[in-house]
Amino acid sequence: MSFFNPDEIKKFVRKNNTVLVVWDVQDALVNSIFNKEEFLSKLKELIDAARRNNVPIVYTMITPYPERFQPPYMRRSFNPGDIYKEVYPKEGDVILRKNTPSIFVGTNFELMLRNAGINAIVFTGIATDIGIETSARHAQALGFIPVIAKEAVSSSDKQAHERSLANMQKLMLVLSNREIIDLWEKL
Repeated sequence: MSFFNPDEIKKFVRKNNTVLVVWDVQDALVNSIFNKEEFLSKLKELIDAARRNNVPIVYTMITPYPERFQPPYMRRSFNPGDIYKEVYPKEGDVILRKNTPSIFVGTNFELMLRNAGINAIVFTGIATDIGIETSARHAQALGFIPVIAKEAVSSSDKQAHERSLANMQKLMLVLSNREIIDLWEKL
């Protein structure tokens, strides 16, 4: 028996209460995913639709701590690079620097959403099975409505990506771009 009813939840996702999160779409990560061209095409489509519908866009960036303050298990050097140029933020978009796989830990993201009356979060980006799933579950625990854009998320590990989508679909909305855009374009 499931208490999750996607059709009921969709009623609460509108352009005036939604934010689009572009999760860690940085050079090194984009170049590591299994479906780069398809992913970028679908991500651009959703970013364009968000802009047309005045849905705010928040880009996250992995921002490592200074070397001395990194956890011991993460002390090897990793430079994810800049936000990928094909989907680079425009004026009015927000860049949120973060240090953990949850968008809520160590950032003001929750406060920003509550201040703006936003309660639905559409997640796109890299990696489905790490930061996106972690943040979506955290969002749900905080009372937000997470929506996973299944065509605009990816990972370097295709099997982990597919497992993660299957897991999240049991608990939250996992929708195509068309379904998300249709929700935003309803009157």
